[in-house]
Amino acid sequence: MLAVTGAVWTPYNPMALSIPHRLQPPSELHWLGTDEFGRDVLSRLMSGATTSVSIGLATVAVATLLGAPIGVLAGFLGGAVDRMLAVVIDALLAFPGILMALGLMAVMGPGETSIVIALGIAYTPSMARVVRSIVMSLRAREFVEASAVTGNSTLYTMAVHVLPNAASPIIVLATSMFGWALLSESALSFLGLGVPPPAATWGSMLSAGRPYLAQADWLTIFPGACITMALLGICLLGDALRDRLDPRMRNA
Repeated sequence: MLAVTGAVWTPYNPMALSIPHRLQPPSELHWLGTDEFGRDVLSRLMSGATTSVSIGLATVAVATLLGAPIGVLAGFLGGAVDRMLAVVIDALLAFPGILMALGLMAVMGPGETSIVIALGIAYTPSMARVVRSIVMSLRAREFVEASAVTGNSTLYTMAVHVLPNAASPIIVLATSMFGWALLSESALSFLGLGVPPPAATWGSMLSAGRPYLAQADWLTIFPGACITMALLGICLLGDALRDRLDPRMRNA
C-alpha cells in the first residue's frame, strides 16, 4: 500500500529540504518526524517503498526469466546438457548471493538498474536449481509421454506442457525471492551501493539515521519497522500461496 500510494502521492515532497525544521520529532504536521535535512520521514518512507518494491519485483522477473528456462533445459534434456548446466549452477551457488551482488555492483557502480541486474544474476542459480528438480519429476509423467507420442517437438513439450505444470512452485519461490531481493536491496543501500541520494530507499534511510540514533531514534525505527513488516508479510504470503497451490498441503 505504501509503494502504490507513494508512486502517485506523498504528504510532502520527499526531496524538498527544510533546514529550519530538521530533526523534528513526530507531530501533527509530520506524523513520523523529519530527518537531518528537514525532509518529511513519512513521505520518504512512501517514496522509498516504491523504489524498494520496484527493484524487488524487477529482480524476481530477471531471475525467473533467466533461471526458469535454464532449469527446464537441464531437467528435461538430462544427459550432458544437465551435467554441464548443473556444474555451472553449483559453481554460482557456491558464492552467497549478497557477495556476488556486491562484486557485480563494484563493477557496474551504484544505481537502480545495476541493483536489478546484480541481484537478478545472483538469484538466477537458485531459481534454476529449483526448476530443474521440479522438471526432472515431471518429465516421466504420462502427459509428457503423450505429447512425445503425438509428434510434438521437445521445445513445444517443454514450453506448453512442462513449464505450465511447474508454475505453482515457481510462483511460491518467486514470492520468497521477492523477500530476499527486498532485504538485499536494503543491505546494499545501507552500505552505500544502492540508489544514489537524494532518492529514498529504506536501507539508505536506515543508514542515514545511524549518526542521529541518540537524538532522533525515529530516523532508524520507522525504516527498520517497514523492512521488518514487509518481510514478515512476504513470508506469510509465501506460506499462504504454498498451502493454496500445493495439492498435498491443500488436502491436509
